[in-house]
Amino acid sequence: MSTLFDLQPQAPAACAAAGPPLYRVAGLDISLTGTGIATLGGTTRVPTKGRRKDTLLERNARMKHITTRVLEEVGTVDLACIEGPIGYATPGGSTWDRGGLWWRIVAALLERDIPIAVISPTARAKYATGSGASRKTAVLEAAQHRYGAILETDDEADALVLRAMGLHWLEQPLAEVPDGHRAALAGVQWPERAAVIAR
Repeated sequence: MSTLFDLQPQAPAACAAAGPPLYRVAGLDISLTGTGIATLGGTTRVPTKGRRKDTLLERNARMKHITTRVLEEVGTVDLACIEGPIGYATPGGSTWDRGGLWWRIVAALLERDIPIAVISPTARAKYATGSGASRKTAVLEAAQHRYGAILETDDEADALVLRAMGLHWLEQPLAEVPDGHRAALAGVQWPERAAVIAR
């Protein structure tokens, strides 16, 4: 697990008692091959491998394993920020499995009454780099630079950026970002703010 140092903004001592609570936000970059997870404790990745000839039982077991690991890492949070699924028209034999895994995790979080924000890949890239067309390597570099994080994979970088977006929406940004980057927050499918604050 990569550790993030001093990324949570600290309230001045004089205002700490009267200030808002520090929100617990998780970022999830859901993937069959490497799901990235970012929480207050740091970032991690759940890697798995599959084969085209895997049986339904094997495919289900793989998705169950990923979901279980995600729920263990996330625990109890005020908000989960999840990257939206790639379009269902995307070619490839794993399209159904990717969509199934995404919904499996979303459903499990909803069953825990955890509010969810759905963030498109372009919004995630724009918040990180200023361009929605940026590749994952550019997002990784931007996340390492802006947050001073040690990130081993782009999956973890994506998850960290998703978490940062959620905290920014809750007015507790991890770091200052330019206006052009911040504009990405407007296109996110956010939950009701009251549902997050009430937790």
